Amino acid sequence: MDLFDFEEPVLPFELPDGNGYSVRWNEDHQGHHVVIPNGELFYAEHYFNKKLSDRCVSYFQENGSLDWRNAQWRELSVGEFSRIEFANIKWKQDRIKLYGKDIPLPRLTSWYGDAGKSYTYSGISSNPNEWNDGLRYLKKIEQCAELEFNSVLMNWYRDGEDYINWHADNEKELGRNPVVASANFGATRDFVIRNKVDRSVKIKMPLKHGTLLVMRGELQHFWEHAVPKRKKVMQSRINLTFRRIGL
Repeated sequence: MDLFDFEEPVLPFELPDGNGYSVRWNEDHQGHHVVIPNGELFYAEHYFNKKLSDRCVSYFQENGSLDWRNAQWRELSVGEFSRIEFANIKWKQDRIKLYGKDIPLPRLTSWYGDAGKSYTYSGISSNPNEWNDGLRYLKKIEQCAELEFNSVLMNWYRDGEDYINWHADNEKELGRNPVVASANFGATRDFVIRNKVDRSVKIKMPLKHGTLLVMRGELQHFWEHAVPKRKKVMQSRINLTFRRIGL
């Protein structure tokens, strides 16, 4: 074999059979460009190296009250959690109306962005916290996404009991064909997308420690996505979805 022969990495998840699906390796950004019917994905399994990814996990959880390495986050009451002074991220647990009941979201969230870039989803309105140095650094994914982001929604899944149901990022603030870049740190969780017309057509991909996923094109109109419960997952996973408000 020629020393300069290069075998492209294999996509670590399966695509449905049928027309309209293709994959090519992007050497510049070390990831797979995936075309699906009415949408595009970019999947870089190890976009962020382990040292940076480990630092992100600690940066997002550092606080003046508990050792984040062994804290039992799920056991804290809403009041106990609200009294924790996090060093870098202003975490909160929002509540939504569901079937006439007021219930807490099954995850923790935080919204950062440029001044005035408020965001509303599921009846929850959020005004942006100011960017900090850590989040500004992670915005380097703009080079890969080829778009300048002005906001980021952070989701903290404390363990496999935290989840997000089927939805699409199609709020009017995001524009017609939004680009959403998802940076992931901590425990591996399944990220599943399904076709809105034929819900049996699904793609399940693992979002790992340091994985970057970019969704673009018409995907938010024709597909929806979810992070389902995984009871065997005991560790936290923190996900940042960078967005562009007000295109």
